[in-house]
Amino acid sequence: MSIQAVIFDIGNVLIEWQPERYYDRMIGEDRRRAMFEEVDLHGMNDLVDQGYHFTDTIYDWAEKYPEWRDEIRMWHDKWIELAAPEIPHSVRLQRALRAKGVPVFALTNFGVQNFDYATTVYPFLNEFDRQYVSGRMKMVKPHVPIYEQVEADCGLPPASLLFADDRIDNIETARGRGWQTHYFKGPDGWADRLVAEGLLTPDEAR
Repeated sequence: MSIQAVIFDIGNVLIEWQPERYYDRMIGEDRRRAMFEEVDLHGMNDLVDQGYHFTDTIYDWAEKYPEWRDEIRMWHDKWIELAAPEIPHSVRLQRALRAKGVPVFALTNFGVQNFDYATTVYPFLNEFDRQYVSGRMKMVKPHVPIYEQVEADCGLPPASLLFADDRIDNIETARGRGWQTHYFKGPDGWADRLVAEGLLTPDEAR
């Protein structure tokens, strides 16, 4: 079946998401390792992705670990520095697809408040034809219901959707639903896939 819409994950596909790298720079690798071993910061972020309030969740988490309070609050107060930089080639691909009239959707694990904030810093996040943001939907990848909701909302056959994500568990669920998938390891490979599918020319995919 021909592809009728292309779906982008955001973290590590359009915007780099490497919190450990930020903390290594700010507090040093040894201290960062100690904090991440003691504090489940990714678990905290998972709650935000599920729709819990961005500020309240992180600040409450910080109070549970007074010795790391300031560092945990950085996840909120310096969040846009954690979610950086954009991946320019991926952004060009998103825009090139839309310029060709190909519907482009976002399917992302992202909180409500921090996604709204990110759209003020990264204008391309406002350029999707449809946004499927886990915090708004109160469901997350890689669980099946969020994929079912995408299918129901867009009304397109699963086999007509091409989905790029950097996490193999997210890809496997989509594949199990019958979606076409691309395991994202960098924008060059994604560009090659879009050319191979006939969605972009080599020049358009640069």
